[in-house]
Amino acid sequence: MSFTPDIRLFSCHYTSQQSCADAGKELQGLDFPENIKMTRVPCTGKLEIITLLNAFEDGADGVYVVGCPTDGCHNIKGSERAAKRVQAVRDALAELDVEPDRARMYHLPRGLHPEFVQAGKEMNEQISKMGAGPF
Repeated sequence: MSFTPDIRLFSCHYTSQQSCADAGKELQGLDFPENIKMTRVPCTGKLEIITLLNAFEDGADGVYVVGCPTDGCHNIKGSERAAKRVQAVRDALAELDVEPDRARMYHLPRGLHPEFVQAGKEMNEQISKMGAGPF
C-alpha cells in the first residue's frame, strides 16, 4: 500500500510568484509533487505559529515554509521571523515526541528556480519515509 503524504506549503508571494504562473502549470511540468498544497502569503514573517500548528491539526503530515533569502528579504526581516516561528513549531513537535523534520524552513531566491521544485520533492520524499502524521 502506497502512502501519499498531505503536505502544506506556505510560500512568500515574492518567492513563489513565478511558480504560480498559469495556475501552477509550470510547476506540474517540472514534476512538483501534486500532493503539496501551496498557500501564498504576502510575507512569511506574517505567519503565526498557530497557523503552522493548525495545518497539522487539519491533517497535514508535513508543513514547510519557503521565504526569501535572509539577506534579501523584500520585507527586510520577514524570513528571519518565519524561521524562528518554524523552529518553535519544530521544538513543539519534539516535545510531543513527533519528528521535528515534519516542519521545515527554506530560504530560496525569487522566481521559478530549480531549488523551489527541489524543496518540494525533498519534503515529499522525507515525509513519505516518515509515514502519516500522528495528528
